[in-house]
This record gives sequence, C-alpha cells and structure tokens, in this order.
Amino acid sequence: MDELARLLVELGALFAGLSVLGLLARSVGLSPIPFYLLAGLAFGDGGLVPLNAAEPFVDVGAEIGVVLLLLTLGLEFSAPELIGSLRRHSSSGLTDLLLNFPPGLVAGLLLGLPWPAAVALGGVTWISSSGIVARLLTDLDRLGNRETPAVLSVLVIEDIAMALFLPVLVVILAGGGPLQALVGVLLALGAVLLVLLAAHRGGHRVGRLLAHDDDELVLLRLMGLTLLVAGFAQGLGASAGVGAFLVGLAVPTSFADRARRLLSPLRDLFASIFFVAFGLSTDPAALWPVLPAAFALAAVTTGTKMGTGWFAAARDGVRRRGRLRAGAALVPRGEFSVVIAGLAVPLAPAIGPVAAAYVLVLAVVGPLLARFVEPVAERLRIVAPLPVPAGAGRVPPRR
Repeated sequence: MDELARLLVELGALFAGLSVLGLLARSVGLSPIPFYLLAGLAFGDGGLVPLNAAEPFVDVGAEIGVVLLLLTLGLEFSAPELIGSLRRHSSSGLTDLLLNFPPGLVAGLLLGLPWPAAVALGGVTWISSSGIVARLLTDLDRLGNRETPAVLSVLVIEDIAMALFLPVLVVILAGGGPLQALVGVLLALGAVLLVLLAAHRGGHRVGRLLAHDDDELVLLRLMGLTLLVAGFAQGLGASAGVGAFLVGLAVPTSFADRARRLLSPLRDLFASIFFVAFGLSTDPAALWPVLPAAFALAAVTTGTKMGTGWFAAARDGVRRRGRLRAGAALVPRGEFSVVIAGLAVPLAPAIGPVAAAYVLVLAVVGPLLARFVEPVAERLRIVAPLPVPAGAGRVPPRR
C-alpha cells in the first residue's frame, strides 16, 4: 500500500473511531475529551495501532485545533470587556502562580531532578490547558455563565505569562545568565503588548474586512486572518492561541454570531485531533512507574486550581456554586505543560514520563470533575440543592 493510501486509511479509521467514542460519551452525558485522549494512547507509539502515516497531519491539525478553540472563545467577548476583566483579575493571576507553581517545583526537587528541570515542572503544574478548558465550556454549555469571564481572564493571563516564562526557562535550562533572561523577557513582553494593542485599536476595521454575503468567502477570510495573526504572534514570542483569541475579540459583536456558526464544524473537527495528538505523544509503557508520583501531584494541584478558580470567581461576585465550577474548569493541564516538559527533557529525561502521566491524569480527571462537581458538592452539603420548579415531578391527574 502506498503512502497516500495508508494516510487515507489511517485517517478514515481514526475519524470513524472518534465518532463512535463521541456517541458513547454523549450517551452517558460526559464530555468526549477523556475518550479522545485515551484513543490517542491506543493509537500512538506503544499502543495497539500506531498511526505512522497520519502522524504529521495529526500534529499540524492539533495546532490548528488549539487556534480555532481560542478563536471561538474570543468571539464570545469584546476587547473592552476583556481588558476590564484582566485589570480586575491581576490578583487572580498572581494567586494562580503562587498556588500552582510551588507544588511542581517542590516535587521536582523531591524526585531528584536538577533545579532547572524542577523549575520546568513548576511550570507544568502552573498552566491550565486553554484547549481543553475552551472545549469544556462549550460542551457543558457554560459560555454564558457568570463565572466564565473569570475563567477566561485566568487563562489569558496564563498564556501571556507563558510568553515571558518560556524565554526565561530556555535560558535557565541552557545555563545562561540573568542578562540573557532579561532580554528574552523584554522581547516577549513587547510582542504581547503589540498583539494586544493591535486587537484593541484595530477591531472596528475587522468587521469591514470580513464582511461578505457569501459564507465561503467569509470563512476563508476569517481563517486566513486568524492563522496569519496566530503565526505572527507565535513568531514574535507570544502564543499562537493568544493571537487567535485576540482576533476573536476584535470581531464586532454584530458579526460574531455568524462567525461562530461558520467555524463550529471546523472547530469541533480539529479540536478532536488536538486531543488525540496529545495521547499520541505519550508512550503508555513509560507511564506505569511514575503513576504514583503523578497521582499525588495531581491531587495536590487539583486543590490549588480549585482555589484559583474560587478566588477569581469571587472577585466577580459569583456565588459558591459558580466558584466551584470555575475551579473545576481550570483543573485540566495540556498543551503548554507538554511544551514546557519537552524543553527540559534534554537536561533531565526523567521529567518526560512524570509530566506526561500528570498531564494525562488531569486531562481526564479535569473534564469529569467539571461535569460532576455540582452534584458532588450538593451531596456533601457544600452548596444547597437547586430548587425544584413548581409542578416538577408531579404525576399528571387522570382525565
């Protein structure tokens, strides 16, 4: 079988399998994310069926999936709303750092990693997965919830912080000095500010640029603009996801509904590829020895992320139930954590399996926690049960 035939067969089998898993997830009322991640484990190296021909396509598709997830999130809000939220949540970002970075740093030192690799593990435990959280908010129909702006503010602060953290981490891992780290931070900060300024001041022109009666042309223009901005943001040292998110913010509210409708099928397709790609990058055999450490670290940082979400939502005046939802939504780790661990692997190979097991545990546990945190909280009397509408559950009278 030639290479093209193998590619098509592997992709066909992958998409058919994902459709079955998605149907299974929805039949039991769960997000399909954990199922897609486990499918990636089954298909990847060391799994049941390796996808050798399809892997390059899956890698590129995964990056596009993250970009589209963040673009559609940005379409839910306006730039002034986000800037006001970021100002309000600067303390939430600091709380997030103080709660979630130290557990990884301490765990790295206890596991005997060199201190630069322990710093990298602190970054792994600090950053939530924008891709998984974006999909969760959509799957659970929470984009309009009161706590969602707080969740998004924390995610954007984290993504911007990553633009500063990654250059410093690269210098530390390479044994560089403070001056090199400072230069890296200044370049990254300039890139982030440039992208934010462009989104804030150029938003009124975006609607005119995208507008057309033909949906096909609108979709092509929107995809072209998003990928260009995401690519430039990535090249300047910021995150491609941040660039896509800012494009969504710049789209006028009057145009956002149409954009979401056109993007929805593409977003769902490439988002599923992203979650599969994460599983593909993990060798199941390497995970077993480090699972106890990964579970212990996951348990600690689940609590610290719940604290972050609780604090951030409380600043917006959200009640206890919404604070729990915000905390649970922030629990999953994903794409940035994998990138950070990958930077440290040449210095300390042991960080790879630990980070992969940790991220996989929370990528599965996080969506489940987000789905069930309210029923569990009600059983534990952390929150009061929702009132039953009048007449609900009554047996209708016989005619």
